Amino acid sequence: MAELTPGQAIWRERVEGLIALAAPALDMLLAVGDRVSRIAEPDDPEHYPVSSGSRSPLPADLERSRSDPPSADVGA
Repeated sequence: MAELTPGQAIWRERVEGLIALAAPALDMLLAVGDRVSRIAEPDDPEHYPVSSGSRSPLPADLERSRSDPPSADVGA
């Protein structure tokens, strides 16, 4: 990767700082949304909880789509 100019480095630090500042609020928003969705529809057969980075098994349809080779007409 090429070296950043001083201006680019400053902007990068600013953006990373804003992301770090907003991260707790965004995490809270996601948690509240998850709780609301569980209250609104407690029996959702298509709900797959987000993993915390551990290697949990994937749903069968998602697992299939990851193992299928890309189609030949992509980019045509």
